[in-house]
Amino acid sequence: MRELDDITGAIVDASLRIHRALGPGLLESVYEAVLARALERRGLRVERQKVIRFAYEGMVFEEGFRADLVVDDRVIVEVKSVDQLARAHPKQLLTYLKLSNRQVGLLINFGAPTLREGLRRIVNGFQPSAPSRLRVNQSVEMQAVPPGHPGNPSFPCETNNLNPSETAPITHSVP
Repeated sequence: MRELDDITGAIVDASLRIHRALGPGLLESVYEAVLARALERRGLRVERQKVIRFAYEGMVFEEGFRADLVVDDRVIVEVKSVDQLARAHPKQLLTYLKLSNRQVGLLINFGAPTLREGLRRIVNGFQPSAPSRLRVNQSVEMQAVPPGHPGNPSFPCETNNLNPSETAPITHSVP
């Protein structure tokens, strides 16, 4: 079984490549389809528009929500193609994570001018594995490639309280 950080690293890498190749401005469904196929080509199991059911106080909701992508049955990917993410978008993904009892999700906005501006990692009680290609809550001194270097884009990470003042950078080194 792959580590969560390895799965999210593959998703980030594929997303970066897609955004560089296609640029912003296409329909969300196009990015979703291309990302799903790119991840499958990397050997990941991808389910598109997966219906997630949940129960509350004995009531079962068969179609509680649809996740854009569920990767290796462990990571939920919510794909957007908007000029700027709204405050509701991270909350939407966190809701999906909580109701499906998953730990990590990626909110990817392909509509942003750069993917650095459009990528958020949403965490629901997850402790990252080590060693990892993604680094969370590490100081600049511990990173192999300095921030701002072309080989080291940094992305904000949001925890389950979604307080922007507590976001931490995620660093992904593209192989």
